[in-house]
Amino acid sequence: MLRRRFGERRVGHSGTLDPGATGLLLVGVGSLTRALRFLTDLPKTYTGEVVLGVETSTLDADGEVVARHDMAGVRPDDVRAAVDEHLTGPIQQVPPMVSALKVGGRRLHELAREGVEVERQPRPVLVHRFDIESVEGDPLVYRIEVECSSGTYIRSLAADLGHLLGGGAHLRNLRRTAIGSFTEADAEPPEVAPLRPPAEALRDYTRAEVDSATAGLVAHGRVLPAFAGPAPWAVIGPDGDLLAVYEPHGPDGGSAKPSVVLVTNG
Repeated sequence: MLRRRFGERRVGHSGTLDPGATGLLLVGVGSLTRALRFLTDLPKTYTGEVVLGVETSTLDADGEVVARHDMAGVRPDDVRAAVDEHLTGPIQQVPPMVSALKVGGRRLHELAREGVEVERQPRPVLVHRFDIESVEGDPLVYRIEVECSSGTYIRSLAADLGHLLGGGAHLRNLRRTAIGSFTEADAEPPEVAPLRPPAEALRDYTRAEVDSATAGLVAHGRVLPAFAGPAPWAVIGPDGDLLAVYEPHGPDGGSAKPSVVLVTNG
């Protein structure tokens, strides 16, 4: 739909949402698609609900029920203790079979649809914040808000929480509310969302403003002295346009090399 709307074949996004999920998606158009990996790397914030006592084949409400557990004795303090002790900070997480991760050249969700399950290696992820509160009137349902690193699976957090509490659980009503500094307040439906300046896409990274002479070097992909501030650097020209994204280069990191050059050298 966006390709038709903007008359541009090059349209990409910075990270998928599960089919049953809602919320924020960052979309790049034109040459900016080459810089989308920097948006993918930004931390994400999600809301949702964890339902204790019921496990599903997909770890969320879209799957078939595969197990039921009596977890009526679980108290809110037990849930918060499990989250604080085991599911916050740097953790190891096994990707779910219904993820888009590739193993042996095949996406896991494709294998899952064929009834195939393969061994997945745990991967390090970082859960910056995991807020959880009980839902009044339903002692087996907990509202969550999670801020985490890219590559974290919220459905796996829900399933792991259920196992830590001696039973099982699944996730429902998942919504992505933020990607880096981008929030739902910045978003509009895709049929009316305006194109924003490319420089805004890299607003979470260090802004390195250059003069016209340096902008010419950037357009030719030249290696430059490292810029001030944390890398990577969004290099901005005299007119405020995003010219390139630079990252450290050389054994001592004293130089900067372009990972993506968006301005032409003509």
